[in-house]
Formats: sequence, structure tokens, C-alpha cells
Amino acid sequence: MDANSPNPSQASALGSNPQLRFGKIEELGSRVGAAITAARKFLFSQQYEEGYWCGELEADTTLESDYILLHTLLGTGNQERFQKAANWILGHQNEDGGWSIYAAGPSNISASVKAYFGLKLAGYTADHPALQRARKKILELGGVTEVNTFTKIYLCFFGQYDYDAVPAIPPEIVLFPNWFWFNIYEISSWSRAILVPLSICYAKKPFKKIPREMGVEELFVGGMQKSRMHLHWSKKLVSWRNFFLVLDRMTHWFERVHVRPLRSIALKSAEKWMLERFEMSDGLGAIYPSMMNAIIALRCLGYSLDDPQVIRALDEFEKLGIEEEDTFRMQPCMSPVWDTAYAMFALGEAGVPANDPRMVKSADWILQKQVRKAGDWKVKNKQGQPGGWYFEFNNEFYPDVDDSAMVCLGLSRVEHPNGRYQRESVQRAIDWIFSMQCKNGGWASFDKDNDKMVFEHIPFADHNAMLDPATVDITGRILEMLATYGYDKNHPAVKRAIGFIRKEQEPDGSWFGRWGVNYIYGTALVLRGLESMGIDLHEPCIQQGAEWLRMVQNADGGWGETVGSYDDPNLRGVGESTPSQTAWAILGLLAANDIRSDSVARGIAYLLRTQRKDGSWDEPFFTGTGFPRVFYLKYHLYREYFPLLALTTYAKIMEKSAK
Repeated sequence: MDANSPNPSQASALGSNPQLRFGKIEELGSRVGAAITAARKFLFSQQYEEGYWCGELEADTTLESDYILLHTLLGTGNQERFQKAANWILGHQNEDGGWSIYAAGPSNISASVKAYFGLKLAGYTADHPALQRARKKILELGGVTEVNTFTKIYLCFFGQYDYDAVPAIPPEIVLFPNWFWFNIYEISSWSRAILVPLSICYAKKPFKKIPREMGVEELFVGGMQKSRMHLHWSKKLVSWRNFFLVLDRMTHWFERVHVRPLRSIALKSAEKWMLERFEMSDGLGAIYPSMMNAIIALRCLGYSLDDPQVIRALDEFEKLGIEEEDTFRMQPCMSPVWDTAYAMFALGEAGVPANDPRMVKSADWILQKQVRKAGDWKVKNKQGQPGGWYFEFNNEFYPDVDDSAMVCLGLSRVEHPNGRYQRESVQRAIDWIFSMQCKNGGWASFDKDNDKMVFEHIPFADHNAMLDPATVDITGRILEMLATYGYDKNHPAVKRAIGFIRKEQEPDGSWFGRWGVNYIYGTALVLRGLESMGIDLHEPCIQQGAEWLRMVQNADGGWGETVGSYDDPNLRGVGESTPSQTAWAILGLLAANDIRSDSVARGIAYLLRTQRKDGSWDEPFFTGTGFPRVFYLKYHLYREYFPLLALTTYAKIMEKSAK
């Protein structure tokens, strides 16, 4: 039996029958200790020498498709790597011929067109069986004209779409003053990092001629010449969509007649903005789309391939790649701060001493990553002082509230030799987090009060993440962190946060999860936050949340929720069981004081039964969220530290209740 097999002692004890076979919950608890020890050992085995953890961050095949596209555009393609990327793309094709944006998901038109085009650029021909099947599915989905704005613009680079038909992204938007109704700081941090370099590309309109057989003309329903490439107007004459479409058509008209008096100033401002944010960062925004767009923008501005800025940008981009013998794949970014914070917290909860050298080393590493200078967040938070943490290895301009709260929780389980240094660092972070609280009482990720919903109707906003509003999952985590450091429910900021959470509860008792899939994630974090603040656990909102979790438990004892719940709320809490989502549900129920129910016992049994011999778990599905309905993530360490945390929390509660 290999390390990938379930633990035989646990599997035999629990049996293959998903129904719990113990007469007493205490029998279940007796096996939890061994599982915790094994999980703890495995998690430590994943720690890097420098002290941090960083699991692979997996996304869909659009990244590999874009990788081929970028290097074809630059003329820097490596055919051997292209073939490996193509192998990865082909390995993820759905049976119906298309490609999905999450494991076991339906075929997505943008992902499918990108994959088809990427394969063609890699040397595959239209008569290849995989492309024949893909072409059929793409045409069934409406063809190229149905893809999102970013895909259309990338196609324009190769003459496969009309620049005049894509939503305008003029660089002049960077000139709008911060007090103006619309400016780049009224959209989410990731959107501005993606759109500012893309606006340079839109203005310069790069073009790379490719052989006709490499194009995608056959993917237009009825042919390219007969297809309507322009966006459709809303049937409701007076609407925000039509308002923005009028502005879009006006912008295109000015482009055609060359009435662009501020264009040169705008391009210089966009270039300056972009170059400033290269500093102290692993590429612009340290995320794949903005890094890729920035590389293209630099070339559009005349930077040569051997210019230091281009070399550095390409180096940071290539670091996201994972090359194996037959495949090549890209990560959307890296998650060392997030993974390290959670690993520290889970291990600390699991009984690892606070002064354990491995814990101290991780704390020392993460303390050095604290942000000490102002970033984009300062525009809407003039009073706050730097003190947060970011997600990646280096991303000084973009610390986020969620990571900062999680780092504080992780550090609460470690005793750094320099206690004053640790305490001061944590207090700076808490002060910064308080300053980032939104008007409605909740917390968002990167910005404060970034919630003008009207901007979701802007034509180029179809990536469905134009804004960064407050969310209950982040707010729940912050409540847990604040309680850990002695803040209580009578604190004014906490009162406002609890009020926000109450207002956001769904009619069925659940809460929406913005950054994890989905309602199970949101509900668990809220329940933990409320419990930590000492809210009466008999309150209806808490018991309704717990009851919802019990209602959506699967027959095998676990919990799961498909990414499809973002598209169809009727799918909330519905999906094949996963270790991470099962752990979330257990943590939520335990926070609601459900410590001896059959639901919790069966959930624990599921984790024990599915744990592998080496102490790890397997998880094929995506349980992380980038942009709802557009981009999802599979954190490879979620399946390790969340089950460990759930098992440990259960063990502690059972031990306490037995006294």
C-alpha cells in the first residue's frame, strides 16, 4: 500500500459503509489523535527550509492558453514547452469537446476558444480530433462573439477580432482625478492592475500576423464576415448598460477620427503608474493577468526584449510555471503568506509548542513580509497607516485585509524570541485593519468602500469582479482574530461588523462565501467569528446557520459544494464531499456548540476514512474563488490544514466536555 492510500487502520475501523458504525461518539474520538499526529507530521513535511509553506495554486487551462499566446506574440516561443502546455490543455478537455473553468464543470466559451486558439498556435491543425470536437462545442455555445472582453482583445492582437468591436479601454481613464465619480481607484485593485496595462495595449493596438490556418475564423457562427462582433444593447432603453455603451461607441468614434488630445499624456501616466508598481513586487500586482498584460504593454511602449524592465517582468512571469516531463502549467500567483499563516495556526491549534523552532522560523519569515509603506489602499483610506500583509512573496502595493487577519491569527500561536517585535507588528496590523473597515460595518479585501455597483455595467467589466465590496467571510475571520487579541463584542467596530453579518444572512440561514466555495465557507467563517465574540449561541441566526449546515450534509458524512453555486444559488451546499469543505462545515457546527450531534460525528468519520496513509488528503475539486463565475482556484494545501484544524478543534472540545 502506498502513501496515497487511505490509512488502513482507520479505514477498517470505519468501514466502507458511509454510515457511522460506532455505537458511541467516544469511540470515534479515540482515533482522532492518531489522525492529528499524522496530519501534523505531513504538514511539517511541506514546510520550506526558509520557514514558509507554499502549496501549488491551480487554475483552469486559460493560463496555459495565454502562455502560448503571449510568447507567440512576443516571438519568444519555445516549441518544446508549447507542446507540454498543449498536453496539459488536452488533458483537461471535457468529453463534449469544450473546456471548463473548474474541475468537473461545464464547458465555458472563453476557456474553450482560448484553448482552441492556443492549440493552433502550438501547431495543431483544425482537422485534429480534439479540435474537431472543440469546434463543434464552441459553435454550440455561440461561437467567438460570446467570449469575454479580455479574450476578444487578445484575439485582436492576432487579427482574429475587430478592435472597433471590443469594449474601449482608453488609457485616459488613469487621468481621472481621485475625487471624480469614476476613477481607477473606484474599481477593485486587481481590476486596475489588469486594466491599466491593457489600456496601453488598447491604445497601441498591437498586431501579429499569423498564417490563416492558425486563426479561428471557423469558430464564428456563420463565418467571421457575417458575425455581429459588437456588444448588444439592452432591451431596456434607459439603462446603465445602454448609457455605458453610448460612451463606448463615442470613444470608438474619437479613436477613428483621431481626436485624442490627451493620449500621449495618458500613455505616459499609465506607464509611470505601471512602473511604480513593479517595485517591491513579483510583477505587476503579482498576479498572472496583470503580469502578462504588463509585458505586452511594455513592448507596445517600445521597450525591447533585452530591456531590464522586460527581462524582469518576464522572469517573474516564468516563475509561475511548473514544468514536468510531459506537461507545463502556470499558476495564477503564489500563496506563501496565506499558506504559512494557516499552517502556523492549524499546527499551533494541533498542540505544536509555541516556541517550537519550526514555528518560530515560520513566524520570523512572515514578520519580515509586513508592509511598511503606503499602497493603493491609501487613496480611499487616508488616515490608516501601513501594517498589513499581502498574499504572495512580494506585493508591497497590495496588502489585503484577509491575509493580514490570518497572519495575526497564525502569530497568536507562536512565541517569537523578540516578543516586542511580534507584538508591535501585530498591533500595527490590527490598527490598519480597523482603518480599513467599510461604512456598512464589514471588511473587503484590498480597498475600503469599493462598492459602486453601477460600474459592473461598464462594457469591459464582464470579468465579474470590477468591485471589491465587504464580505461576510472576511468579516467573520476578522472577528475571530480580534477576539483572540482581547477585543470584545462591545467594541464599536465589532458591533458594526456583527450588524453587517446579521443583515447579510440568507433566508435559509447560510451566508455567501466570496473567497471560498461558497456558502459552506461563508457560513463556517461567520459562525466562528460570532462564537469567538461571545454571541449567545442560542440566537436564531446562529442556530439557523448550523441547521443549514446539517441539512446539506452528504450521505457519506462529508460536505461538498460545487462551484456552480455561484451561478445557481439553488446549488448551495450541493456537491461531492471534499476534505476542505467538510472541515469548514465541522468547524462551523462546533462553533455553534453542536458538539455531539450525529452530523459532526459523521463528518469526523469522513475525514478519518479519507485520510491517506501519509497523513494527507486528496481533493480533486476547486474550493477556492478568484472571481465568482469567472475564475476559480484549487489550493493544494487546503486539503491539509483545514482537516487538521477541524480534527483538532473537535478533539479539544470533546476533551473539555469529558471533564
